[in-house]
Amino acid sequence: MLVLPLALAFAAAADTAHVVPNDNRAAAGRLRGGVLTVRLDVVRAEWRPESDSGPGVTVEAFAEAGQPPRIPGPLLRVPTGTTIAATVRNTLPDSTVTVFGLTTRAAPGAAGGGGVASEGGAARDSLVIRPGDSVRVRFAAGTPGTYFYWARVGAAPDDRGLERQQLAGAFVVDSAAGAHKDRVFVINIWSEPVDSVHDRNALAINGRSFPYTERIQAMVGDTVRWRWINASLRSHPMHLHGFYYTVNAHGDPWADTAYAPAQRRLVVTEEMRPGQTMAVTWVPDRDGNWLFHCHLAFHVVPDGARLAPPEPGDSTRSHENLSHDFGRHMAGLVLGITVRAPRGWRANARGAARALRLLVAEGRRRGIAPRAMGFVLQRDGREPARDSIEIPGSTLVLTRGEPTDITVVNRLAEATGVHWHGIELDSYSDGVVGWSGRAARVAPAIAPGDSFVAHLTLPRAGTFIYHTHLNDVVQLTSGMYGAIVVLEPGQVFDPAADHVLVAGWDGTGDLPRILVNGDSLPRPLELAFGVTHRLRLVNIGPAGKLRFALEQPGAALTWRRVAKDGADLPAAQVVEHAAVERVDVGETYDVLVRPPRRGEYRLTVGYGVPAMTYARRVVVR
Repeated sequence: MLVLPLALAFAAAADTAHVVPNDNRAAAGRLRGGVLTVRLDVVRAEWRPESDSGPGVTVEAFAEAGQPPRIPGPLLRVPTGTTIAATVRNTLPDSTVTVFGLTTRAAPGAAGGGGVASEGGAARDSLVIRPGDSVRVRFAAGTPGTYFYWARVGAAPDDRGLERQQLAGAFVVDSAAGAHKDRVFVINIWSEPVDSVHDRNALAINGRSFPYTERIQAMVGDTVRWRWINASLRSHPMHLHGFYYTVNAHGDPWADTAYAPAQRRLVVTEEMRPGQTMAVTWVPDRDGNWLFHCHLAFHVVPDGARLAPPEPGDSTRSHENLSHDFGRHMAGLVLGITVRAPRGWRANARGAARALRLLVAEGRRRGIAPRAMGFVLQRDGREPARDSIEIPGSTLVLTRGEPTDITVVNRLAEATGVHWHGIELDSYSDGVVGWSGRAARVAPAIAPGDSFVAHLTLPRAGTFIYHTHLNDVVQLTSGMYGAIVVLEPGQVFDPAADHVLVAGWDGTGDLPRILVNGDSLPRPLELAFGVTHRLRLVNIGPAGKLRFALEQPGAALTWRRVAKDGADLPAAQVVEHAAVERVDVGETYDVLVRPPRRGEYRLTVGYGVPAMTYARRVVVR
């Protein structure tokens, strides 16, 4: 494949139209008498996702007739009962365009779907438009929900390994009761390989890549309502710092399912599969700066989420990964959120705190990763040896409601920062270098030889994570992560019946080596027969949804999922099911299992590919 030098590629787009990022606040078209009339053009244009003066690429995009092209495409938003009369024109001189999603949305499980009525009178779900042609369609909007429409250029899907998801726009049907004051966000990706190592990537939310994405503003006590659309071909585990959010609906381009109250659950991380949509709400009860971002490390770091890949021998990008500037060490699929407090508001006072000391160090290389870095808890009056590390880091066993101050001491030769994942805490302690905090007081990087005190007060019992949030890919795959177990007051952690299983990567190879509790060749796990065991499942690799499974030849084993991301599941969702759990990056699940018989079992964690799956003998006595 011929790859133009970046300067030539950018110059080639100089005479084209320029894409305008679409914040999805204003609906397209004209709504009169229950009919939305809208005219859309498919055009070729230059898109600059990082800033108006940043690097650009030539893409195909939707435009409302007479207006600039937009990424994502113009928002179609109507009340249920509306009829949509749309005209779509293909202005490309050299390519056929196929448009999908301009069709009636039916309730999940409804027979027949919708289809569109084209000017020729035929019902169909896609519109094939030749260069210079246009097509008119008319259809009823259908069932309320969050959907999207999109288009493909050419007669067949691209088979060159390229990602081109800019031709997509949100389609929202509001209930008859009217629209809430919500926001709509669309994720899309543009990517192409430069060489065997580097890609040029643009990962965008509403047409912008961080740090140029919108900064969200909210007040303490607000109900924040979001609709998210994943118009890309990749999954994205979406993580909110400092708070839980409630998933109220999931859908896809064609159907949307609104959950009854008993079906909703609290999460801090929720996977959005390719083409999936979700509607969520959350209520901030603390002020400060927070994040909502994809938890795939490669989607939020400069090396993986910028149009201009690092040049060979260029140390600038590595410096960015360790920068104290929040806008330099993160990139891609990130939203910054600022929550303001009303006048007179005060945070709850803390009582006397338990003090812990957590050391960050580098030790002897022990696996595929070029470096071994990790956390170790100081357990007595003496500090551990300078090269003493644990991978994963020491499990922190804390108590609900007990204030805890953790002093993180950095013995590395580079800066770091620690995020307390899933924990409801004060913003300054959240661990995002250069951002966590408020106004001019934001969390610094923990410099070599320096320390930082995180103030935690745990409002709920459950399974949580702590991990690096600087130079993420290198530090995370070198071992800088660990589990947090929060117990009820008076409860004692019992390792004979309470088992923490923390999965991560050893290095960043194409076939990642999965480590569970830091070991790829573990000793058998022994379980007592006749006892109900809690397995705390944690996935904190840089990417990839892992399959945790407990198996025995010839037996159908079951377990009960009781919590996700540290929050107890509603009673209606606590059911016995096959002993398999798929855990995405940044998720934790608690399951209860009572082995039905003595003997040998097998615990596997991985992707289902032998070379990428951890296996451990389990002996029930």
